[in-house]
Amino acid sequence: MIAYVTVGADDIARAKEFYSAILPALGYGLEEGPEGLSYALPAAPGQSPVSPDFYVKPTFDGHAASAGNGSMVAFEARNQKQVRTLHAAALAAGGSCEGPPGFRAAYGPRFYVGYLRDPQGNKIALFSSNPNEPGRAG
Repeated sequence: MIAYVTVGADDIARAKEFYSAILPALGYGLEEGPEGLSYALPAAPGQSPVSPDFYVKPTFDGHAASAGNGSMVAFEARNQKQVRTLHAAALAAGGSCEGPPGFRAAYGPRFYVGYLRDPQGNKIALFSSNPNEPGRAG
């Protein structure tokens, strides 16, 4: 099981604007500290934490943050509408489009996804595979 994912950011304020346009709608709470942003899913009292946490932090070595070539973090939305809504919100919050929301022929008939880059260049996917929604035609 993946416990947490961390991406680097040189401008934490810009990163906060971008990720706060997406993650609270997916149930993540935000804690800010001197080490950056920590987004976590809530756990009921007495329950183990829900994984994975998502961290946005300055680099440990002090060099410029950079996006990984081939790296991507995917967040599951409730439905296709939420994918479209959050994709648009992320663009308005400083992200760039890497692929508009829609079905992709290479994936299953219900995999609906939109791709983004955060302000630092990290690739993010927002997807839904909701079995109660229409799938890709043909």
